[in-house]
Amino acid sequence: MSTDSPQPPAGDEVESGAAAEVQAAAAATLGDVMLAVEELWPESLAEEWDAVGLVVGRPAAAVSRIMFAVDPTLEVVEEALEWGADLLITHHPLLLKGVTSVAATSAKGRTVHRLIEGGCGLLTVHTNGDSAVGGVSDVLADALGLTDVAPLTPAANGLAEEGIGRVGDLPEILSLGDFAAKVFGILPAVAGGVRVAGDRQGLVRRVAICGGAGDSLFDAVRGHEADVFVTADLRHHPASEAREAAVNGRPYLMDLSHFASEWLWLPAAAEALGNVLQDQHYDVELRVSSTNTDPWDFILTPGS
Repeated sequence: MSTDSPQPPAGDEVESGAAAEVQAAAAATLGDVMLAVEELWPESLAEEWDAVGLVVGRPAAAVSRIMFAVDPTLEVVEEALEWGADLLITHHPLLLKGVTSVAATSAKGRTVHRLIEGGCGLLTVHTNGDSAVGGVSDVLADALGLTDVAPLTPAANGLAEEGIGRVGDLPEILSLGDFAAKVFGILPAVAGGVRVAGDRQGLVRRVAICGGAGDSLFDAVRGHEADVFVTADLRHHPASEAREAAVNGRPYLMDLSHFASEWLWLPAAAEALGNVLQDQHYDVELRVSSTNTDPWDFILTPGS
């Protein structure tokens, strides 16, 4: 197993009368990787409306390099092909809605063609990656240091600790302003920054989070008596109605970039998959895409 970051030293070898037998690393197939992905992020955890799993590729194809990304944009595909990736694993689906053609006359069609022409598969881990242990919201919760973490909405077909979103407690009470700065500090730099609704000096301890779009979860946020809800893509009407229904100003709202809120999961996901493949003695190199696929380039604010 090779990765872009240094590997821990190998364990001590145990000597007997003969040299210790070391199992040689084996070449992985796309099918082998799919089994490892299913172990980490079972498709049964995906929401009914979602489209996860293999999009492009033959299960028998050899895989030695895997790239992780949030979005399967053409720019990301070109980055993967330039690196020599055999498989691109993205959080967002390429073909979420039904299509009748993948001709290279559309952006999605060109993406499919480039993947096939370049010999690179495409695999989607979306809401199953949100819900699973170690998923998108778990990584956010860990980065914020939350304790006593539980799903915001439990999974219909999973373990008690699986589900969409997470809720937990900060190790110490913070002002909303200081907490917003903490959130801002863990995210990759994007144009939109972090938008906050609430009293800057208000105190927060209990935090609800959902990587990606979470404005359908306000009932669960209120049910868990969260002081603040951290998510992305907060639309005007749900956010306005949540502020109108707030009790003592809570839950405060924190609106993130969709891309930024989910990017944090990529290094953790690559490491988790690398560990599973390494345990199975497959020699695979993993990398996280360096392409920023947030759709916004710059923002104007009062006084800027």
